[in-house]
Amino acid sequence: MTELSPTAPAAPWCDHCGTATGAGDHAACAAARALEPPRYCDRCRRRMKVQVLPAGWSARCVEHGEIHA
Repeated sequence: MTELSPTAPAAPWCDHCGTATGAGDHAACAAARALEPPRYCDRCRRRMKVQVLPAGWSARCVEHGEIHA
């Protein structure tokens, strides 16, 4: 499986709300991401399976793999 980096280059989809990154202002999404894990894959817009743990979180896209924090 492929492991994604949370600091990957700019992607076409917002990982918080799932809309196109070029469509509108995502300042609220960026603020929310400081406290929450991503909910959507920023490469394919699929909803990810997210697990929150006391020491961090992991999010998994069925197509692109898993990211951790």
